[in-house]
Amino acid sequence: MSFYDTIMNFFSCDMAIDLGTANTLIYIKGRGIVLNEPSVVATQTIKNVKKVIAVGHEAKLMLGKTADNICAARPMMDGVIADFEIAEQMISHFIKKVTKHPYMKKSLIVICVPSGSTPVERRAIQDSAYNAGGSKVYLIEEPVAAALGANLPIMDPVGSMVVDIGGGTTEVAVLSLGGVVCSESARIGGDKMDASIVEYVKSKHHIQIGISTAQKIKETIGCALIMNDGNPELNVVIKGIDFATGLPKEIELTQADVQVALSSCVSQILDLCKKVLASTPPELVSDIVEKGIVITGGGSLLKHLDKAVSNATKVPVIMAPRPLESVVIGTGIALENINIFKNNLMYY
Repeated sequence: MSFYDTIMNFFSCDMAIDLGTANTLIYIKGRGIVLNEPSVVATQTIKNVKKVIAVGHEAKLMLGKTADNICAARPMMDGVIADFEIAEQMISHFIKKVTKHPYMKKSLIVICVPSGSTPVERRAIQDSAYNAGGSKVYLIEEPVAAALGANLPIMDPVGSMVVDIGGGTTEVAVLSLGGVVCSESARIGGDKMDASIVEYVKSKHHIQIGISTAQKIKETIGCALIMNDGNPELNVVIKGIDFATGLPKEIELTQADVQVALSSCVSQILDLCKKVLASTPPELVSDIVEKGIVITGGGSLLKHLDKAVSNATKVPVIMAPRPLESVVIGTGIALENINIFKNNLMYY
């Protein structure tokens, strides 16, 4: 790379954005991933006017701990915008955070969207990016970005299958020759898993726990399958509010408990995989059986989920090299090679 190219890359702020339900990641052309923060915004209401007081890591620390006039929440729900105004301010905050130089020009942005999102939802995401500082905004479907980020040869005449389990959605797709052959999307992911744990503890143990506690339980002892591998069963002690007394109560939760709590979510993910395989042309299925299914996204880190998918589909399963970053890496690849991948991008 020449000195001129190096300087231009430094001042460029063309970017790829993974606007996730749980986290937002930004990739800047020529520099790579420069931001990974929770998609959380804290607002304070004074005289019926909302004012943003914290975004990202700082706002996440406030979840479930705020006063009545302060609200810490996610403007994204199930992979799409739930609060347009707050989402726009969040995107603008993150863009300003990574483009601090005064000579930065307006950005060309490539931003990913769930394959099951509606045209109205896609336009809302595009408009938010425009209003936050984009000069031109392209959209790319998440399974395409995830497959690119997982190093799958989607431009080749072979079948590649990716399962991307995010915070709000699960995307399953088979790709070949640069296009999506068949896909399924469901609004289920890490958030629904957390909610399922909350509901299970409530119904079985009659205590209330928060979403943050449920997330820690999932990450500590959560699993898709109980394996008879001779290892002792894991458990965790948690605290919540007893519904009967209204007082704090401590219980022990086992790994088997959490597996039961997550069984419905896992079953829905497995059903999506089987449905996509059933719709795939036989020639591409043979490629997938030979190469395996690639799983990615934060939800793919659930223990033994790869084995559950393999058992259900009878196909080998491989974890993507960087599952938490696959989507933004793939979106960044599309940005860096926009002329090659232009047919994979959408513009409204």
